[in-house]
Parts: sequence; structure tokens; C-alpha cells
Amino acid sequence: MRLDAFLASGADMPSRSACAKLVEAGQVTINETPASSKSERVLLGDRVRALVDEPDPAASDPTLAPNPYIPLDIRYEDEHLIVLSKQAGLVCHPSPGHVDDTLANALVAHCGPEHLGRLQGDDRPGIVHRLDMDTSGLMLAAKDDATQKALQDLIRLRTLDRRYVTLVWGYVAADSGTIDTGIARSTRDRIRMAVSDDPGAREAITTFRVLERFEAGRRDEGYTLLECHLYTGRTHQIRVHMRHINHQCIGDALYGRGDLAQNLGLTRQFLHSWRVSFAHPVSGETIELFDTLPDDLAAALESLDGRSMGRTQAGEDIVPRLLGGPEA
Repeated sequence: MRLDAFLASGADMPSRSACAKLVEAGQVTINETPASSKSERVLLGDRVRALVDEPDPAASDPTLAPNPYIPLDIRYEDEHLIVLSKQAGLVCHPSPGHVDDTLANALVAHCGPEHLGRLQGDDRPGIVHRLDMDTSGLMLAAKDDATQKALQDLIRLRTLDRRYVTLVWGYVAADSGTIDTGIARSTRDRIRMAVSDDPGAREAITTFRVLERFEAGRRDEGYTLLECHLYTGRTHQIRVHMRHINHQCIGDALYGRGDLAQNLGLTRQFLHSWRVSFAHPVSGETIELFDTLPDDLAAALESLDGRSMGRTQAGEDIVPRLLGGPEA
């Protein structure tokens, strides 16, 4: 059976979603080897160990505390779902160091705890998919279990179209490409994910197309603005894939090159969820939304204006939208 299901079936073990987080945190081993994925299969005779904190009696209430002071930039809302633009620096759901200052807490304040899908667990109400803390842009939340499951099914079937823009190091020669690898937690650093051919690694597919290229300067190798299309939703997927092809995201403290002087003034990765498109799971209508770049990313991009080598055909259409021009 699946590892997370096996763990959750044990006496005095937390919920399945909490067990999955134990795996992600590197606190579970199978036959003395760190587990690679919550979906890894456990076989008869395997020896499974999990490091579990003592339960906190004060934390018996599964309802998250509402936080009405976190602003929600809602772009679409009906009785079934919300599409919002998440600001950089906001964590999606509670984690160590973030108890009541997350997007989930804000959603509870906005919708009420009884009006959010719970399929991801009581600590992730409404969450359909995540954005990293320092990634900004469009994401979805569901107001009931049926909608949450339907939207997650769209992601699994690869019919929920999610597009991101990122500015990366160097000159990307090909106008478009596909990166198809396995991704698993790094064996060297449990905070990082890594491209892996391990049997437990999960398939990750990212396609990209060039929007604009910028020539090299005296202290850098130039930059390339890309649009990335996610066909899967692995942790840190775009950031890991950009590192894999040696074109790391500008400003990425975890996977980047660590040269702050070349990050164009950014203190976080240049990664923004700029477009989502999907069939509404109840009405069937097509929902398509776009999101301009926030001020810090727009300023970084505009600082390269004098170094542009020209936009591709896709860039001529998309970049003005990103910058909020008349074509947006």
C-alpha cells in the first residue's frame, strides 16, 4: 500500500496529510533508507520508521484560526471556487514557523471554515495546488470537496492550463523545449528537490518557450525571459528544471548561483504564475485569467530594456500583458 496511507493507519499516528509531510521532511525511513515519496509502495516485511512529535493537547481543534488581516487579491469568485493572485512572501498553508499567517488562514477568514474543501487535510482548507512562498501569481482554491476533487482531477489529466514566467541566467538558444525528468528529494540536502532517476522519483514535465533575450553585460552572461507550462505539479518543479538545464531562475536563493550582484535587485526568485485556464467543474464554462507582474519583477525586467536582443513572436504578445500595457 502507499506509504502515507500505511503510516496513517498506525495507532497514535496523525492524519494522512500530516504523514505525507513527515515524508517530505525526511522523517520517515524504509529499511533504514530515507523514503523518497509519500506514494512509495510499502511491501510485506519492510521496516518503516517515522519520527513523530508528541501530540499537543492544545492543538486538538482541527479548525485553523481565521486571519482577516491578510489581504486576498481575488480575481474570480463564485459559490464553488476562487482564483486569486498570491503575493510573494505568503506561505500557502501552516508549516513550522507559520501557524496563523498563511493563505489557508486568510481563506478561512474569507469563506468560513465550513465553506472550504478539506480533501488536502484540515490544515490545508481550500488549497487545490501550491505556490512556493516567494512565487507570486494566480492560484485556485475550492469551496467544497467535490470542486476540490474536480480541480485536482483537471491537474492530473493535464487540462488545467497553468503558465508561469521566469527570468533565467544566460542565453537560451532554443525558442522552445521540453524538460521531462524524475524529481525526488535531494539525498544531500533534505530542503531541496533534485532531478533523479531513482525508481521513487515522480515524473515532472515542463515545457518552455522564449519570450525575450537580453545580451551579456560586463559582469553577467545575459538573461532570457521564458514562459513555462506545467504538465505536472512537483515541489519546486520549474526551479529544479531550470537548474537542471543550467539556466537558474534569477534571484533563487535555493537553486540559483548565489551571486546577489547579478540578481537585478531581487530578493526572491523571478517566478510568477501569470495565466490559468480551465473548464469550470460545475458550469463547464472556460475560465481564463491573466496576471501582470508585481512591481519588483516588473522593475527587474524593465532594468534590462537597453539590452534586449528582441522578442520572439510569443514575446510580442505576452510581454506587454505582463507589464500592464494597452494590450493587457
